[in-house]
Amino acid sequence: MTSESSASRRAAVTGSALGAVGVLGFSMSMPATRAAVADLDPWLVAFGRSVGAGLLAVLYLRLRRAPRPSAAQCRRLAVVAAGVVVGFPLFTSLALTATTAAHGGVVVAVLPALTAVFAVLRARERPPALFWLAGGAGLAVVVAFTVVSGSATGALEAADVFLLAAVVLCALGYAEGGAVAREIGGANTICSALVLSLPVTVTITALVAVQAPPHAGPVAWTGFAYLTLVSMFLAFFAWYAGLARGGIARVGQIQLVQPLLTLGWAALLLGETVTVSAIGVALAVLLCVVLTQRTRSIGIRSAPGRAVRVG
Repeated sequence: MTSESSASRRAAVTGSALGAVGVLGFSMSMPATRAAVADLDPWLVAFGRSVGAGLLAVLYLRLRRAPRPSAAQCRRLAVVAAGVVVGFPLFTSLALTATTAAHGGVVVAVLPALTAVFAVLRARERPPALFWLAGGAGLAVVVAFTVVSGSATGALEAADVFLLAAVVLCALGYAEGGAVAREIGGANTICSALVLSLPVTVTITALVAVQAPPHAGPVAWTGFAYLTLVSMFLAFFAWYAGLARGGIARVGQIQLVQPLLTLGWAALLLGETVTVSAIGVALAVLLCVVLTQRTRSIGIRSAPGRAVRVG
C-alpha cells in the first residue's frame, strides 16, 4: 500500500468517525425543537439558538485567533448561513409547532440524498442516470408519505412544506460548508457562518422577545439549550470536519441512520407514537440513499483532492 493510499484511508476513517459524532448530535434536534416550541415562539427558538451559538462562536474564534475569511469565502459562508443557521432552524421550528418530531424525522430522511446531489452539482461531476433515479425515488417516497399522512383529505400541509424547504436549504448548507471546511477547518466554518449571521439573528430575536416575552418551563428551556450548544454549535465542529476530511458524499452516508435515531429519541423522550408506516418510509428512503451513494462511488469521478484543515 502506498503512503498516499494509506493517508487517504486514514482520512476516510477519521472523517467517518467525526461524521458519526455529528450525526449523533443532530439526531436529537427534532425532539429538542419539538420540546422548545411547545412553550416558546418558533421564531425565538430558530433565531435565539443561533444568537447563543453565535456568541460562543465569537469567543471561540477570538481564543483561537482564527484569521478572518477572505471576501470570496465570506460569500460562500453566506450560503452556509442561509442554509444551516437561518433556513433549517426556522422552517423546522415552524413545522414542529404543528407536527411531531417523529414525522419530521421521516421527512428529513431524504437529506443525505439531497446533500449528495448538491455536492455533485457543486463539484461539476457527471453522475449516471441511476444516481438521479435513486435520489428521485427517495424524494418521491418522502413526498408521498407527507401527502398521505398530512391530513384525511391527502392534502400537503404547511408543516410538510416547511420541512421540505428546511431539507433543501440544509443540504445546500451542508455541501457548501463541507467544501469551505477544506480551506478553513470545520470549527471555523460554522463559527464564521454564525458570526456572519449575528446582525440578522440578534435583530429578529430581540424583536420577537419584545413582542412576546418568553415564558417556558424547564423542558422547553432544556430543549432550547440543547439546540444552542449541540445542534447549532458543537455537532457542526465534528460534522464539517468530517465532510471535509472524508468527502461530502462518503461521510454523508452516515446520516442514513439519523432518521431512525430521531424516531427512537422521539419515542423515548417525548412519548410520541412511532407508526409502522413511518419506520417503513424511513427504511425505504435509507435504501434509496444507499443506492444513490453506491452509484456515486462507482460511476462518478471525484474532483481533484485539496489539502484539508480539520480545526
